Amino acid sequence: MVIEVLVVEDHAVVRSGLTALLSGEMGIQVVGQAADGETALVEAARLRPDVALLDIDLPGMDGIAVAAVLARRLPECRALMLTALNRPGHLGRAVAAGASGYLLKNATPAETADAIRRVAAGGRVIDPRMRGGRAEEASPLTEREAEVLRLASSGAHAREIAADLFLSVGTVRNRLSSAVGKLHARTLVDALRIAERHGWL
Repeated sequence: MVIEVLVVEDHAVVRSGLTALLSGEMGIQVVGQAADGETALVEAARLRPDVALLDIDLPGMDGIAVAAVLARRLPECRALMLTALNRPGHLGRAVAAGASGYLLKNATPAETADAIRRVAAGGRVIDPRMRGGRAEEASPLTEREAEVLRLASSGAHAREIAADLFLSVGTVRNRLSSAVGKLHARTLVDALRIAERHGWL
């Protein structure tokens, strides 16, 4: 049986390199490519691959959000994250979203191919370099607090965030204040730094 793979990576050189490497592997066929999350979902629905090899840091919708949508809409397509982000929070979010594997980009071609085979067979793969980075290190933030922090990290002010989320300015300020408190931060800037460092945004 040939394992059909969709490669999702925003850097064209990396995407082409992965495609070339995987195309040389016995029993693996790259059937499609995408440079962003939205295109990945369209291609996954069209191609029905066995494995989606996903970068996390994508323009627009990130790879973890793509994995979550795939888990709901196309559970037969297994998500394998391939990322430079070696933070426990990202691993935890990926696993919670339904990803079947988490591999770092310094993995060898053989390790990457092996991870694809194991994930396609129904297994779970966590990069051994992530040991000690526990997937269960949960974020103290609620999804709503994380959402307003994510928007604040892009430079949006409370009024803009309120307009985006159809909330009152007071509600947005309360959520930001709550997030700052939960992260034991002195300021909003500190809170953003802590949350980003742990991969909680």
